[in-house]
Amino acid sequence: MCLAVGLFPFLNAAVKVLGGDYAIQQVVWARYLGHFGLMLLIFLPFHGWRLFRTENLMAQLVRSLLLLGSTSCYFMALTYLPLTTAASISFTSPFIVTALSVPFLGERVGPRRWAAIMVGFTGALIIIRPGGSSFHGAELLVVASATFYSFYQIMTRRLAGQDNPATTITYTAVFGVILTSMVGPFYWVAPVAQFDWLLFAATGLFGGLGHLFVVKAFQFAEVSVVSPFVYLQLVGAVILGFIIFGEFPDTWTWVGSAIIVACGAYITYRETVLEKAGKS
Repeated sequence: MCLAVGLFPFLNAAVKVLGGDYAIQQVVWARYLGHFGLMLLIFLPFHGWRLFRTENLMAQLVRSLLLLGSTSCYFMALTYLPLTTAASISFTSPFIVTALSVPFLGERVGPRRWAAIMVGFTGALIIIRPGGSSFHGAELLVVASATFYSFYQIMTRRLAGQDNPATTITYTAVFGVILTSMVGPFYWVAPVAQFDWLLFAATGLFGGLGHLFVVKAFQFAEVSVVSPFVYLQLVGAVILGFIIFGEFPDTWTWVGSAIIVACGAYITYRETVLEKAGKS
């Protein structure tokens, strides 16, 4: 998990740099093209064509579309927002997942977790500050990204046990690269600088490896152990935002981020306690 959260800030920084000179459609396409190629290199030699055998093709398609929506919204937001702001708002995803688990997974959420969800969203509002002078509107793209990602996680839970994890993570890239290939080439502008080529390659490498490491982390350890490490992305976002873009979060962003992280960690803790107690 530490490897994953170490890669994601570099992915987002590369996207933010590229977004200033290239269409976001081209950037998303490069990210999925690299991800797909990487998954083939890693899994195809071991699984062969069985890698693409799935018990629920439609569910894999829907799951892939949800991640594509999340990625597209987040990459677009990065062209306007500081890395730290975008990362902090995206941490609302666990709150949305917990709320969605009631109607979609039939789970029960007690008053403590509902309270944590409400307080966590308050932290997000502190960062976004709708109507304030710092409000851009791109913050809502991050909220949309977090919502898409939450549904993506719900679909991932539903597919658990149906398909091989290697198949599931590969299909994420398969449908992503097919759909973005229908759009990306029309926005293609050949990079002039060699460094830009490296950044395009890095989006696929960092994105693909990052998601692979997350899957492996949840295979080898309990959710309660590895989930809190996700919030270390905030450290990378602050450091890279300051070094590369000269960004530094204001006081309210720090306050809102602290609230979101605390509530997210509490929800993870509470879910673990209930699971071990054998409750719903």
